[in-house]
Amino acid sequence: MMDQADSLRNLVNKNFNNANKKAELSSRVITVTSGKGGVGKTNFSLNLAIQFSKFNKRVVIIDADFGLANIEVLFGILPKYNLADVLRGEKDVEDVLTDGPMGIKFISGGSGLKELSNISEKQLNYFINNFSYLDAISDIIIIDTGAGISKSVINFIKASDETIIVTTPEPTSITDAYALIKTIKEERYGNIPDFKVVVNRVDDDEEGIEIYNKISRASSKFLGVPLQNLGYIPYDRFLVKAVKHQQPATMCFPNCEFTKAIEKIGSILMDVPVNKDTDKSGIRGFVKRLVNIFGG
Repeated sequence: MMDQADSLRNLVNKNFNNANKKAELSSRVITVTSGKGGVGKTNFSLNLAIQFSKFNKRVVIIDADFGLANIEVLFGILPKYNLADVLRGEKDVEDVLTDGPMGIKFISGGSGLKELSNISEKQLNYFINNFSYLDAISDIIIIDTGAGISKSVINFIKASDETIIVTTPEPTSITDAYALIKTIKEERYGNIPDFKVVVNRVDDDEEGIEIYNKISRASSKFLGVPLQNLGYIPYDRFLVKAVKHQQPATMCFPNCEFTKAIEKIGSILMDVPVNKDTDKSGIRGFVKRLVNIFGG
């Protein structure tokens, strides 16, 4: 007898096989996460989006740190609607997109996606069809998850093809970053995403190299999971000033060390080959996997 989870998976597969069959565009979806809070993950996401925009890329940020609304606070912009309004079928994705600086758009998470496990067929069709719209209007979608190793964060990473882990030289941040990778490995759901590491708030590059090597060696030796080094971001007092003014540091302090580091990381990411399989990539593929996971 088919249970609720099987029914949901079949519904998702049917929807994706029938809807958007002729679509040729798919966005690049990058999930940004961390093993613990307070490491600068959201600031990184926001300023990375600014950098992609400088490369003439159309960028959408989805704030998946549900309930905290960090992206809108750092932008200094109050959205009228959020992601939960789309899930309830009350608004389209177009309605909940909020304009940020430099052409960037973002979606506030609101109460989140916990209702996905009990989603109806009508809600699912509406949700998927709406999110497919983002593939047509964006080149890159950055998903800023919550911090820590909660079920919600794990589910978002499991649905991702590409995940950036932000850590710092603090011992707890290092161990939590490793624990996050270990949890994903042990879950064994589908393919393990391409993990990339950014070490934030370093004193110098040597410290950044040391921290990355420590995490990378442990991940490779004990988990068999390779990591890519995206680079290091120094502690910068100009970033603190930017946060106080609710402005992206890469815009108001274009010559500071933080901005230079983000520019390097953005350039590295632009050189990474992107999967162009429209059935599996883009926000369509991400949402398909995410709904399957929540439904399981």
